[in-house]
Amino acid sequence: MGEKIILVGGGLAGSLMSIYLAKRGHEVHLYERRSDMRKGKYEGGRSINLALSTRGINALNKVGLTEEILEISIPMKGRIMHSTAGDLNYQPYGREDQAIYSVSRGELNVRLLQLADQYSNIHMYFDHRCTKMDLDTNTATFETPNGSIMDVSGDVVLATDGAFSAVRDAMIRHPRYSYSQTYESYGYKELEIVPGENGAFQMEEKALHIWPRSSFMMIALPNPGGNFTCTLFLPYEGDVSFSKLNSDMEIMDFFKTYFNDSIPLMPNLLEDFKKNPIGHLTTIKTYPWVFNRSALMGDSAHAVVPFYGQGMNCSFEDCVVLDECIEKFEGDWDKILDEYQKLRKPNADSIATLAVQNFVEMRDLVGLPEFLHKKGIEKKLIDAFPGRYRTQYERVTFSNDNYLDALNAGEKNDRFLNYIVENQLESKLDDHEFVSGLIQEWFES
Repeated sequence: MGEKIILVGGGLAGSLMSIYLAKRGHEVHLYERRSDMRKGKYEGGRSINLALSTRGINALNKVGLTEEILEISIPMKGRIMHSTAGDLNYQPYGREDQAIYSVSRGELNVRLLQLADQYSNIHMYFDHRCTKMDLDTNTATFETPNGSIMDVSGDVVLATDGAFSAVRDAMIRHPRYSYSQTYESYGYKELEIVPGENGAFQMEEKALHIWPRSSFMMIALPNPGGNFTCTLFLPYEGDVSFSKLNSDMEIMDFFKTYFNDSIPLMPNLLEDFKKNPIGHLTTIKTYPWVFNRSALMGDSAHAVVPFYGQGMNCSFEDCVVLDECIEKFEGDWDKILDEYQKLRKPNADSIATLAVQNFVEMRDLVGLPEFLHKKGIEKKLIDAFPGRYRTQYERVTFSNDNYLDALNAGEKNDRFLNYIVENQLESKLDDHEFVSGLIQEWFES
């Protein structure tokens, strides 16, 4: 008979982890503060569309859900930049057979809960908000739908309750516990590009669209219904900021100046802008992730900004690694949890760094001639030497390589590309033997 496992949080990581645990015979009790999303209770206007990539697909494969999720997703093979004049520039993410998948956070969560509900050893409780955690006794306290208070104890407690975790809040209060929470000076607001006639896409659907404007940007991800979920990232304060967009005229003038080509596609722009809240962007780093037999997972351990599209993928990878540790140590939860946190912490810190770096790239660099020139060189290298020259993006998005290795490899790649440009070697890129020798010297010796 398996242990009794308490999961605090029934979002993406919590619902997936509940299935992993149930498949191993554990008794799983999952508590979620929100209402049951399967009953149409999911709140829109508060969540950026998700980009599912190799790590997330690998995690879904383990529960047999990949095919079903890909059917409700849209493959994106590259990104399309929109200039202020409306000109378009396409940059592929990798090879022709490589894509990331735009998927609705709410729909994905619903599918995971539906699968979890098929296991008799998973018990789900909605509208149960965790208010405190006793780490010494592994007891979580919940406020129930009728306002009463209940205490729940388990052999193991896994906190998948997000960036403002009640379980982590209890951990912070112990000595020698490291914690940092960093907010970006930017917020985001979700908008929508609507479908055209007969549900047709009004822009290229198999791409992520970006309107880079140096100090801010807007992005759009496709949905199966023919619409695009748009997200405007803008400073809170300053000459061009949310603080300056209060009247209808100010909002429309701003969009005419910076995103004029999007206006005909967004008939509900003013309504959406005024109705949808400004979201906040935070990076959370903390350690240890484990106290007694309680452990943090997903955003409770490592909230990251969304600019590498890896928040969900990283959280799903937490589930994969913890599941592998459970198998390796065969029920010794002290060893399981300690190994899990030691494996995941360096990689979580690395993707946090990468996500902030990618914000600068998407916002400031993607339209610059020097940046595009280096990307052109990289495209030639990956086409001519697949597997031998690998971009940082490929390592992060199209592999299960450690994020830490991807971070280090990206820095080396950048030095390599600068070497080619500074030594005026672009004319020799078609010389296969010469470039092969360069790659061997830089990456294989």
